Amino acid sequence: MRKAGLIFVIIVALISGAAASALAYYYLKSQPLGVEVKTQPMVVAAKDMTFGESLDTEDMKVVMYPEGSLPKGSYAVTDSLLGQVTKVFLKENEPILDSKLSSKGGGLSLLISPEMRASSIKVDKVSGVSGFILPGDKVDIIATIDNYGKGRDAVASTILQNVEVLAAGEITEQKGDKVITVQSVTLLVTPEGAQSLALASQEAKLYLALRNPIDADLVEVAPISKASILASKKKEEPKPKVVYKYRDRPAEPKVEKIQEKPDSVVIIRGKKKETEAPAINKATSDEKKGP
Repeated sequence: MRKAGLIFVIIVALISGAAASALAYYYLKSQPLGVEVKTQPMVVAAKDMTFGESLDTEDMKVVMYPEGSLPKGSYAVTDSLLGQVTKVFLKENEPILDSKLSSKGGGLSLLISPEMRASSIKVDKVSGVSGFILPGDKVDIIATIDNYGKGRDAVASTILQNVEVLAAGEITEQKGDKVITVQSVTLLVTPEGAQSLALASQEAKLYLALRNPIDADLVEVAPISKASILASKKKEEPKPKVVYKYRDRPAEPKVEKIQEKPDSVVIIRGKKKETEAPAINKATSDEKKGP
């Protein structure tokens, strides 16, 4: 009896399990396997580019992008972008939008005031204040030259002060077999300042000193050399204090004291106090008197 009841329970469990499996199967089969995402072509940058570059075929590529996520102002083909000029820095795979381009050529030129020039220099992250330079900042430019002059000394000089940064960003360059990343900074300078930057970029290494935005004072800063730094450091060092040990101290000269013979002596006899010449002095004076 017990055995029959156990068999009945097992049969019921198997039937329930089969029914549940069947229901799950038909439920999953009735559901769609996945939603098909519609895509459209979009033009992106094929490499890192700086501003003011005229777009060419190798600068762009087409990728498929979700239709509902296409940014406003994007392009589907590259033909309509040939010859247009970038107004901003573009990173690789970044969408190329109409707001980032200028058909007039050089969108940055609109930021240049009359009688001024835009000049770009390359700096590394350290000399470029670790990448903290942003458009609108004010900087001083310091040039360092090795083996300068007859003495072949290292010299540093502040060549420009209170210069406005128009743009700043990172670009990649091919240097031999390596691809390196450098920071490009575009500065608003006078024509004379543009000449100074051009020469310094070729002959020296450039450093940027970030200024306070409300500090517009121009300070006279004399060039400094390695020799002058070492000389000033030598002057500032205090002279060592000489401490003599007892045995090393110079001996003081000994002065022999000559005892003078007394001219008189005091003799006390009882209550009387008399002063007399010593016998030696007395005899000497008697000899001088003679007979």
